[in-house]
Amino acid sequence: MKYSEHFDKLCAALEGSGAFLVVEDHIGRINIMTIGWAQVGVVWGQPVMTVLVRPSRHTHDLMAKAAHFSVCVPRQGGMQKELAYCGSKSGRDYDKARVCGLTLKEGYGRKVKYIEGCELVYQCELYGNTGLQLDKAAPPVLSRYYPGGDDPHTVYFGRIVKAEKF
Repeated sequence: MKYSEHFDKLCAALEGSGAFLVVEDHIGRINIMTIGWAQVGVVWGQPVMTVLVRPSRHTHDLMAKAAHFSVCVPRQGGMQKELAYCGSKSGRDYDKARVCGLTLKEGYGRKVKYIEGCELVYQCELYGNTGLQLDKAAPPVLSRYYPGGDDPHTVYFGRIVKAEKF
């Protein structure tokens, strides 16, 4: 599919229970984190998926060293228990794929993993990142998401190398 197709389904997931961010570490262990913030668009003339991850999250360290990641969107109303689990437990302590019974598939060039059974899968090559500057954020954002003024997200840019609907 074209990366911009089914944007409504991506948005519905992000506004609802979330989507899965899947990243592999340097020795082949997979970490899955539930995300509620992401964007799809064109940056640097490329189709790009941006995801936001707080530095305090285990996934942040993995993303900082990764070359690829995927964003996997379950069918509407599907995988609710898995989304809840992957959003509340740390990959430092749990193999979330195993605990949730999720099957991982090899994606683009065997460089990226994704979750079988999801309706939409965006396979991405990491293209860059930047930290949020809280002094540039709107007051309502600061009071709602950063009340302590700490742990601002890093924005990771992934060039979408393959987008699929299953």
